[in-house]
Amino acid sequence: MIKALFLLLAALAFAAAPFFSPFDGFDPNLYPVPQEDPPVQPAGYAFAIWGPIYIGLILHAGFGLLKRKDDPAWDAVRLPLIISLVIGAPWLMVASQNPPAATAMIWAMLLAALWAFFKTTNRQDRWVLQTPVAVYAGWLSAASFVSVGLMLAGYGIVAEETAALIALALAIVFAFIIQDRTHRAPEYGATVVWALVAVMVANWGGSTPILALCGAGIIALVFSWGRSS
Repeated sequence: MIKALFLLLAALAFAAAPFFSPFDGFDPNLYPVPQEDPPVQPAGYAFAIWGPIYIGLILHAGFGLLKRKDDPAWDAVRLPLIISLVIGAPWLMVASQNPPAATAMIWAMLLAALWAFFKTTNRQDRWVLQTPVAVYAGWLSAASFVSVGLMLAGYGIVAEETAALIALALAIVFAFIIQDRTHRAPEYGATVVWALVAVMVANWGGSTPILALCGAGIIALVFSWGRSS
């Protein structure tokens, strides 16, 4: 009961964060090498997915509190999801000031979200238990590697296109492995595909290697989730 209530409070705080810390992306000038239009970053429309993510997580927590507060299958998901959301609530505020700290935080959010995702094995409540967590974990999987790409280019380690290719290749391999091990949840891979399509849109008419890599990643993930049951 306590964890179920705390999860709902954490989900509400997480969803309320944009009202207190508006965020339009990392400030390009926070990096030693300003990231004005980094090729690793998806087109702006892709970030609208946060609306369904916030709503889904609140519905997940609310349903769990009202209908499944003592269900062991639901309780197994709560602790890691609470950890992810508690870290995530101040993320926007940190991201507006300190990209390296925000990168570390989003990776912590991702690892906790994946922990929660792997616990969502109850088929009875698939759409309220598994789907919101899968979509959240999928978007964090993409966003975490985007942050890595921004750090690689922003700190002058490699050129912007090279940074994007490295980060996107790693994201695709990472997401493919997760999707391949969780055939029950194609919505995880579909969310990563959403991000990859948006990267292609942002790079349309630009980098051919990035377009080709994203296209190959989309095909691989569609193949993997096509095997889901």
